[in-house]
This record gives sequence, C-alpha cells and structure tokens, in this order.
Amino acid sequence: MKKRLLSATLVTAVVALLLSACTAAPGSETFYSYDGATPLASYRPGEILKSRTLSYHVLGLPTPVTAVQLLYRSTDVQGNPSANVTSILKPETPDPSKAVSYQSFYDSLDPADSPSRSVAGGITLGGLINNVEAFLIGPLLDKGYTVVIPDTQGQDANFAAGPEYGYNTIDSIRAATRSADTGLDRRTRFGLVGYSGGAIATNWAAALAPTYAPDVNRQLVGFAEGGLLVSPANNLNYVSGSVVWAGIAAMATVGIGRSFDIDLDPYVNDYGREILGRFEKASIINVLLQYPGMTWEQLVKPEYADPNTIPAYVDAVNRVNLGSAPTPSIPGLIEQGANGVLEGTPGDRPGIGPGDGVMIAGDVRTLVRQYCTTGNTSIKYTEYPHLSHILTMLAWAPNALEWIEARFAKEPAPSSCGRVALGNSLAPEAIRPASPPS
Repeated sequence: MKKRLLSATLVTAVVALLLSACTAAPGSETFYSYDGATPLASYRPGEILKSRTLSYHVLGLPTPVTAVQLLYRSTDVQGNPSANVTSILKPETPDPSKAVSYQSFYDSLDPADSPSRSVAGGITLGGLINNVEAFLIGPLLDKGYTVVIPDTQGQDANFAAGPEYGYNTIDSIRAATRSADTGLDRRTRFGLVGYSGGAIATNWAAALAPTYAPDVNRQLVGFAEGGLLVSPANNLNYVSGSVVWAGIAAMATVGIGRSFDIDLDPYVNDYGREILGRFEKASIINVLLQYPGMTWEQLVKPEYADPNTIPAYVDAVNRVNLGSAPTPSIPGLIEQGANGVLEGTPGDRPGIGPGDGVMIAGDVRTLVRQYCTTGNTSIKYTEYPHLSHILTMLAWAPNALEWIEARFAKEPAPSSCGRVALGNSLAPEAIRPASPPS
C-alpha cells in the first residue's frame, strides 16, 4: 500500500512543481547548524547533535515514508570539526540488518539545494535533482533497505572537496547507527551507492574508512558507483571549452577555493570575477549548457594562464585527487561511459583520451588498476564506449542494485583485475586546462 501511495505522490508532485514557480523553504534553518555551548571539537565524529522525525517529501509534498534527520559532528576537508545533516528513510518493512548509504549527485554550491532540505519539503531549482533521485531511492526502500542520505558536501556546500564528501558520508553512517529512532545499530551492514557527484562521496568514503573509521569499515559490504571524478586536474582540462560541461570547471574552482580558504580574487580578471561571483551559490542546473566554450584562460589574468603560478590552488586540487587516496578494502563496482562527444566534449586531448562528457575513462581505468595492484582484487569495472555521462547512469542503476544485493547475500565479489586497459597518469600535477580544439 505504501509503495502505491509513494508512486501516486511522485506523479502528483511532478504536476505540482510544473504548476508552481515559487520556492518553498524546509522550515527552520536553525536545525542545520550547531549552536550548543559545548565546543564542537569535544564531540566524537558521528555523534548526534540534534534529531527530528518528519515525512519524506518529494517536490515539496509529503509521502508515507518516515524520515529521521540528524545533525551530527563530522570533519571538513582541512581536518576541522564540522556539523552536518543526514536523512534516514525507513521502509515499510525494514530489515535492521541491512541499509544503503545513498550519496546524491546534487552538485551545488548552495546549501539550500542539499538533500536534507528537499527531504524536509524544500523546493529549489538546484534541489530538483534530489527529487528526481526518488526514482533511484524507491527501489531500495521497496526491497526493505533503510536508506541513509547524507548531505555529502556539508552545510557550506563545498562542491568538489572529495575528502570532505567522504568524511560526511562515513560519519553519517555512525550517526544513523547511534540513533534510537532509525532501527539501525553497529550490527547493521551497509552498502555505499552513488553516481557522478555521489560517486565522489562513495569512493572517498570507501577509501578513507579503513583509517578514519575502522568501526564503520567493518560494517561495509561494498561500494557501487559510476561516472567517477578521479583527477580534478585532468578533468578541468577535459571539460575546458566544451559545449555542455564547461561551466562545471568554474563551479569546481569556486568550491575548491572555498573549501581550502583560497582567495582567488587576485588571480581572476573582471570577467572571471563576475563569473565566480555568479557561481557562489550556483547548482549544476545553473551551468549545464549555459557557458559553452568557457576556458580557464578566459577567467584569469594573462600572467595566471598557467595554473602553476597559483601554488595554493594547485596544491588544493591535488589533495582531492583520488589517485593519491588509500585503496578501499571492500569490494567495488565501478562503471564509466566513454562517448562524451554525445554531450559536446571532444576526446582527443593528449594525456586525456575519451570520457563521458565530464568524467574521464582513462583516469578511472588507472584507479581500478591501482586498486588491483595494491591489494583489492574485488573490483568489477565496466566501460561503455558508446554511452555518455547521463546515458551511463541509466545503464549503471540496475547493475548497482543487483551488485549490492549480491554483496548482502554474501556472494563472492566479481573481479575485472587483469582485464582493465591502461589509462592516464594520476600523478599529482598542476592544472593545465587547454583551449578547445579548433
């Protein structure tokens, strides 16, 4: 009955959004920040600071699904204590032994677009992605999984700060298992699932868990992801001047600058200052297709056309390179498209090769090979030479669900090790965005 009601609510919600141009707020914003007298650093990572229970909303309308939201202590990309929010969705017939941590691809520099705001009933243009993801979350609830959805980018919306995504995801699991309202505990096993921006959080969580949170790592059965960002330096080169995805490079520039407290103003020209200011609270919906042909060189002063001249920025970009992160100890499923031409991104740049339009297949192949040679041979990799980023998600989603179900069933994890083609270098380097091919 609850499944039919959820489906009906989804249809009704779509109609409601089309008929409404207003922006709805998710209630009091005070829930999203820590305001206690005890210093935040005094709390353990994953410790609960606030809790509330409400209905899971889709496009502003309540569904029959119960959501528990937790404000918890986590860690930012610089290692400082932070407060973050996670949403735990409870299925009609929950199995307390299994849960999925679903990492959203909301990709926004505006905290108002976070999954927790959408779950609580907020409606924003950037938050539309969270509502579309209900079609990926629904099948997990139908199969009895409790679904944990962290605000992976934190309450400052630090877009592209990969390690912070990972810390927020890991500590979200800790918080979910410490709450008496979720039905989860330290015996619950978790699968990690995410695509694109969600894949960044998924992979960083899997990579950081063995050292940052061995307690959580023991609960993980595996990670399933697709459309993965590995080396931001390579990606900023790849999307530079593209038709659809060029604006994402400026978003990443803002996000990385914000995350690492880098003042970019001395380096940008007037146009760059206008663009970066415009992007301070931009979501991926605000940039796709809207800045065709944009390059790094257009944004900076002539003397900074080579990013090597901005050491602090180059250092920050290399710190979010997954190739330099530890190898996960759990099985993984990684899928990647390689026909970015369909989304307006050429694949003929030296050292880059084909990608899906925004993510680079050669980078992902190298990461998989690196995992295989550093102790984790339980990685299955699939590359789709004819699919772009968005199309690959459609192929990945059912595969991810099937793969995760097999891990919970304790079936042996498949491996592609020894059968993955060579890829690109992931060595730390400066960003070298190229001008678009003529």
